[in-house]
Amino acid sequence: MTPSNTLIAVADYGMGNLHSVRKALESLGATVSVTDDPAALESAPGFILPGVGAFGDAMEGLRTRGILEVARSRAAEAAEGGRPFLGICLGMQVLVDEGEEDPGVRGLGVIAGTCPRLVRSTVKIPHMGWNSLTFRQSSNPLFKGLGDSPSVYFVHSYEVKPNDPGDVAAVADYEGEIVASLRRANLFATQFHPEKSQKVGLGILANFISLVRQSA
Repeated sequence: MTPSNTLIAVADYGMGNLHSVRKALESLGATVSVTDDPAALESAPGFILPGVGAFGDAMEGLRTRGILEVARSRAAEAAEGGRPFLGICLGMQVLVDEGEEDPGVRGLGVIAGTCPRLVRSTVKIPHMGWNSLTFRQSSNPLFKGLGDSPSVYFVHSYEVKPNDPGDVAAVADYEGEIVASLRRANLFATQFHPEKSQKVGLGILANFISLVRQSA
């Protein structure tokens, strides 16, 4: 169970990188719980869906742990201006309708779009390393105080393609444009890993914590 004073619940659905996200948040003073309890995930002021792994495994993990619907409802709530939600890496990819990695497996479907394989001719796949962000939205509280073109750390072999360009918060260049971040109202998502992006990443997580506290 998540303690009643928890500020942010990190969804535990059997995928990697959950505890490094928790440690980064705790270093910034947030009270955090990694949990697969649906009631706890529903009640926490902030919700984070991180993850490293395959699209189909992620959806199956959410389903078998009984937290698929709460993940979908929290993301949809945030997209309408409700309590903040942050998807990280795989947690961003499953926000769309479907992923090419596992044909026929439906995503959360909160952001209309797909997640095809990242195809490039001269650079390595997976895309692994540091890249600068170019912001696409005029004002995004998740990126407050980061300055221009901050560098963040990526590890991925698939890329999100939202139907609505207005959902794209930031892009990066890797022999062509990659959607690096999505935002709709209080629904935020990053293809990169804030918890591995040193000072910039901690700034992003600190901004998310501030947003959660404002909404609590």
